[in-house]
Amino acid sequence: MDVLSSQSTVAGYKAVLIGASMMPKFLPMLTTAAGNIAPAKAFILGAGVAGLQAIATARRLGAIVSAFDVRPAVREQVQSLGATFVAADAISSDAEDRGGYAKAQDEAFYQKQRELMAKSVAAADMVITTAAIPGKKSPVLITADAVKGMRPGSVIVDLAAERGGNCELTRADETVVVHGVTILGPTNLAAEVPYHASQMYSKNILTFFTSLVKDGQVAINLDDEVCRDTLVTRDGQVVNERIKALLAPAPVK
Repeated sequence: MDVLSSQSTVAGYKAVLIGASMMPKFLPMLTTAAGNIAPAKAFILGAGVAGLQAIATARRLGAIVSAFDVRPAVREQVQSLGATFVAADAISSDAEDRGGYAKAQDEAFYQKQRELMAKSVAAADMVITTAAIPGKKSPVLITADAVKGMRPGSVIVDLAAERGGNCELTRADETVVVHGVTILGPTNLAAEVPYHASQMYSKNILTFFTSLVKDGQVAINLDDEVCRDTLVTRDGQVVNERIKALLAPAPVK
């Protein structure tokens, strides 16, 4: 497991706990002397590592969970956790990169998603958004109008806040209330669970460096994908293709 995945696991778990604490209602169905209490509805936007952990956590707490991702391959993963996969018309066969993360799409695609998301968002008591594109601005999938359509007391926890957010009204590291809806934009939720976040991170680092050592010596194996993609310079030259692209001079117009 890479560092991004381990820390996303922590963030997805903590996001649900924060969302639940901000809601003015229970998550699970309860049978009490005062009558039956219906379970809350949670909608998870994005079913990567953070999203899947959010689904699992919300289900453990008793919520009715639905989820969406542009990648058709994650449908079975979502359903295996007991959630409903929604808005199938907005999935894309070309939405996943070779690392398993979502790829950026054109604006027309995101506009279609926004239209389809509005109904699911309006029905939810808690929305966790996790749709991030590595190295790019997060796609805006929940508009201000969609927030207006939510019930007062609903909560949005936007885990894509660091790169702009999936909700149009998100403010990084701030809590805003609009139309009675609370919108949180945390950018470092892993730090809220420091014990296990640090434990997982240290395991990531140990595994990475151990893989680079053979018989007590550093061994650079360019046939190894992890080694090749993390190697920046060698023999005084920049060898990483991504870094070279960033350093390349801009084309003359």
